[in-house]
Amino acid sequence: MDDSSFFSIDRLVEFGMGMAVAQQMVKTMNESMTNMHIPGAMNSMAKPKEKFFYAMIEGNQAGPFSEQELARLIAEKKVSKETYIWMPSLPNWKMAEQIPEVLKLVALTPPPFQQNK
Repeated sequence: MDDSSFFSIDRLVEFGMGMAVAQQMVKTMNESMTNMHIPGAMNSMAKPKEKFFYAMIEGNQAGPFSEQELARLIAEKKVSKETYIWMPSLPNWKMAEQIPEVLKLVALTPPPFQQNK
Protein backbone atom coordinates (compact mmCIF):
# COMPACT_ATOMS: atom_id res chain seq x y z
CA MET A 1 0.00 0.00 0.00
CA ASP A 2 1.30 3.47 -0.91
CA ASP A 3 1.86 5.71 2.17
CA SER A 4 1.37 8.87 0.12
CA SER A 5 -2.19 7.92 -0.83
CA PHE A 6 -4.78 10.62 -0.22
CA PHE A 7 -6.96 8.10 1.59
CA SER A 8 -4.33 7.08 4.14
CA ILE A 9 -5.24 7.73 7.79
CA ASP A 10 -2.43 10.27 8.18
CA ARG A 11 -3.62 12.24 5.15
CA LEU A 12 -7.25 12.17 6.31
CA VAL A 13 -6.31 13.39 9.81
CA GLU A 14 -4.14 16.12 8.27
CA PHE A 15 -7.00 17.13 5.97
CA GLY A 16 -9.50 17.19 8.86
CA MET A 17 -7.19 19.34 10.99
CA GLY A 18 -6.67 21.72 8.09
CA MET A 19 -10.44 22.08 7.63
CA ALA A 20 -10.93 22.76 11.36
CA VAL A 21 -8.25 25.46 11.32
CA ALA A 22 -9.76 27.01 8.16
CA GLN A 23 -13.24 27.10 9.72
CA GLN A 24 -11.89 28.79 12.84
CA MET A 25 -10.07 31.37 10.70
CA VAL A 26 -13.27 32.11 8.73
CA LYS A 27 -15.25 32.51 11.97
CA THR A 28 -12.62 34.88 13.41
CA MET A 29 -12.49 36.98 10.23
CA ASN A 30 -16.30 37.21 10.05
CA GLU A 31 -16.47 38.37 13.67
CA SER A 32 -13.73 40.94 13.06
CA MET A 33 -15.45 42.31 9.98
CA THR A 34 -18.82 42.46 11.74
CA ASN A 35 -17.34 44.49 14.62
CA MET A 36 -15.29 46.76 12.35
CA HIS A 37 -16.18 50.44 12.26
CA ILE A 38 -14.98 52.46 9.30
CA PRO A 39 -15.30 56.21 9.96
CA GLY A 40 -16.98 58.02 7.11
CA ALA A 41 -18.34 54.87 5.48
CA MET A 42 -21.81 55.25 4.06
CA ASN A 43 -23.01 51.95 5.43
CA SER A 44 -21.78 50.23 8.53
CA MET A 45 -20.99 46.54 8.50
CA ALA A 46 -22.73 45.91 11.80
CA LYS A 47 -26.13 46.95 12.95
CA PRO A 48 -25.75 50.06 15.13
CA LYS A 49 -26.44 49.52 18.77
CA GLU A 50 -29.76 50.85 19.97
CA LYS A 51 -29.36 54.07 21.95
CA PHE A 52 -31.52 54.81 24.93
CA PHE A 53 -32.16 57.94 26.93
CA TYR A 54 -33.47 59.02 30.31
CA ALA A 55 -35.28 62.33 30.71
CA MET A 56 -36.47 64.53 33.56
CA ILE A 57 -40.18 64.96 32.80
CA GLU A 58 -42.35 67.00 35.17
CA GLY A 59 -39.64 66.76 37.84
CA ASN A 60 -39.36 62.97 37.65
CA GLN A 61 -36.70 60.79 36.11
CA ALA A 62 -38.28 58.76 33.30
CA GLY A 63 -36.96 56.16 30.92
CA PRO A 64 -35.24 54.41 29.41
CA PHE A 65 -36.62 55.67 26.09
CA SER A 66 -35.61 54.45 22.65
CA GLU A 67 -34.85 57.02 19.93
CA GLN A 68 -38.39 56.53 18.56
CA GLU A 69 -39.97 57.05 21.99
CA LEU A 70 -37.89 60.17 22.63
CA ALA A 71 -38.87 61.54 19.20
CA ARG A 72 -42.54 60.98 20.15
CA LEU A 73 -42.02 62.87 23.45
CA ILE A 74 -40.40 65.72 21.51
CA ALA A 75 -43.36 65.85 19.09
CA GLU A 76 -45.77 65.86 22.06
CA LYS A 77 -43.76 68.76 23.57
CA LYS A 78 -43.05 66.72 26.72
CA VAL A 79 -39.33 67.04 25.97
CA SER A 80 -37.93 70.44 25.01
CA LYS A 81 -34.48 71.96 24.63
CA GLU A 82 -34.47 72.72 28.38
CA THR A 83 -35.23 69.12 29.39
CA TYR A 84 -32.40 67.35 31.16
CA ILE A 85 -31.36 64.16 29.37
CA TRP A 86 -28.92 61.40 30.25
CA MET A 87 -27.62 58.56 28.10
CA PRO A 88 -24.91 55.95 28.83
CA SER A 89 -22.15 57.89 27.04
CA LEU A 90 -22.66 60.97 29.25
CA PRO A 91 -20.95 61.44 32.62
CA ASN A 92 -23.75 63.77 33.84
CA TRP A 93 -27.21 64.97 32.91
CA LYS A 94 -27.26 67.66 30.22
CA MET A 95 -29.90 69.84 28.65
CA ALA A 96 -31.31 68.35 25.46
CA GLU A 97 -29.94 71.21 23.33
CA GLN A 98 -26.38 70.19 24.36
CA ILE A 99 -26.66 66.58 23.15
CA PRO A 100 -26.11 66.02 19.40
CA GLU A 101 -28.07 62.72 19.39
CA VAL A 102 -31.13 64.52 20.77
CA LEU A 103 -30.72 67.48 18.39
CA LYS A 104 -30.75 64.98 15.52
CA LEU A 105 -34.10 63.67 16.76
CA VAL A 106 -35.46 67.23 17.02
CA ALA A 107 -34.40 67.93 13.44
CA LEU A 108 -36.04 64.71 12.20
CA THR A 109 -39.31 65.20 14.11
CA PRO A 110 -41.95 66.69 11.81
CA PRO A 111 -43.98 69.67 13.02
CA PRO A 112 -47.63 69.10 13.96
CA PHE A 113 -49.86 68.88 10.89
CA GLN A 114 -52.12 71.87 10.28
CA GLN A 115 -54.44 71.80 7.31
CA ASN A 116 -54.69 75.08 5.38
CA LYS A 117 -58.24 76.26 4.78
